[in-house]
Amino acid sequence: MTDRQRKPQNDRQGDLQDDSTGRLYGVGLGPGDPSLVTVRAAELIGKADVVAYHSARHGRSIARSIAERYLTGGQIEEKLVYPITVETTDHPGGYRGALDDFYEEAAARLAAHLDAGRDVVVLAEGDPLFYGSYQHMHKRLAHRYPTEVVPGVTSVSAAAARLGQPLTEAEETLTVIPGTLPEEELAARIAAADSAVIMKLGRTFPAVRRALERAGRLEDAQYVERAFMEGERIAPLAEIDGETVPYFSVAVLPSKVAPLEPVVRTVDGTGSVTVVGTGPAGPLWLTPEARGALAEATDLVGYTTYLARVPERPGQVRHGSDNKVESERAEFALDLARRGRRVCVVSSGDPGVFAMATAVLEVACEEAYRDVPVRVLPGMTAAHAAASRAGAPLGHDYAVVSLSDRLKPWDAVARRLRAAAEADLVLALYNPGSRSRTTQVGLARDLLLEYRAPQTPVVMARDVGGPTERVRIVRLGELDPALVDMRTILLIGSSQTQAVERGAGVEVVWTPRRYPE
Repeated sequence: MTDRQRKPQNDRQGDLQDDSTGRLYGVGLGPGDPSLVTVRAAELIGKADVVAYHSARHGRSIARSIAERYLTGGQIEEKLVYPITVETTDHPGGYRGALDDFYEEAAARLAAHLDAGRDVVVLAEGDPLFYGSYQHMHKRLAHRYPTEVVPGVTSVSAAAARLGQPLTEAEETLTVIPGTLPEEELAARIAAADSAVIMKLGRTFPAVRRALERAGRLEDAQYVERAFMEGERIAPLAEIDGETVPYFSVAVLPSKVAPLEPVVRTVDGTGSVTVVGTGPAGPLWLTPEARGALAEATDLVGYTTYLARVPERPGQVRHGSDNKVESERAEFALDLARRGRRVCVVSSGDPGVFAMATAVLEVACEEAYRDVPVRVLPGMTAAHAAASRAGAPLGHDYAVVSLSDRLKPWDAVARRLRAAAEADLVLALYNPGSRSRTTQVGLARDLLLEYRAPQTPVVMARDVGGPTERVRIVRLGELDPALVDMRTILLIGSSQTQAVERGAGVEVVWTPRRYPE
């Protein structure tokens, strides 16, 4: 009852093997219903000399129960019984050591059959290479014997089918998350996901539920237990008692694209404003928390250039405006929130650094808006992004000053520059110039040269993270105001800041953490 005469379609090693050896098959059985086993899987199970399957110490195997109708009764059955199921063991290598020894022993048992010319089918619930036990056999045997892996319907697809809701649509991405991750990591992954499936619940359920709540996604989460199996249960995850959750269950955050027939959801009518920092450029600079808030918002409010960095989502309303109407923009966002909308005010960099957080909070502290929930989510600052490109110029004490005199007089700017220079602080200079402000960089340079040597390193960083990024290292005495615009940030070194050429003409800037006595 062998199948050696027909080469497997995806057999990478078959032509190089001795025909006297058997073939290894990793066979996916799907989520539980035997009728969802593929034709290829059923064919191989029926023809196999040896059928192997994993089980806990109680001896019952879900994989075998799914495949039972396809067994002939004449095959050798290899029951691969896990020595432990929880992470407590006397094994000198701990839990991982005990499992590694088990996998080595199990692989040796299967290799003995393969060496004897017997074809071996290893059964796997779902798909063999998706969190499946088979993969441990595959890694130990596939390079030694002709091997074929037969895919199966995963629990992810089964859960979506039972829910009757799309997992992903349009440009959405799907994230598969093991519930065994630390709770904070779970919350971060969930917050950043468009749609997600969280596997391996069971004893991890309480942490998963808390992570969903922390990420603001508990309301969206659905629970699917034993999809396509006896005892199947489907419900909103928030309604599930954690004491009743088995390992064979998943949490699903379906597609956010609105269905044709809107799903009626219970809401309390309370809106909110979240001020989100998007970092200095595009999506790579977004924190998971910021990404999640942007995805959950009903409305986005912001300067049109910054809104353009945020991916468009069906059903989400975008309200763009000019960069000079910050108070009006804040008031508009708060008015939307009073009408029950979830509003994100989009800010570049960090919203609390010369950006929209102050404008929103200033208006939010007026009597009319004091009941509107407002939170601020941090972002990567332009100063930190620029510093990373140059080395570590902010490695010691530093001051951050805006050169713009649109909201404060130049005399105030000059006093602060002078104080920072006298204190020998590294300086991060924001808003150095624009079409209407062309003198500030030259004035700042001349003032600082009263306290700093002309050879003081200066990092000129423009559009960091963007398509026209350019980072140059010049000397303070050579700083040319004509090369500086509103998209440039300047990092001026202290008396201790070093600029060192390291190799291939690459110069790095760093400020020592130890200051001379």
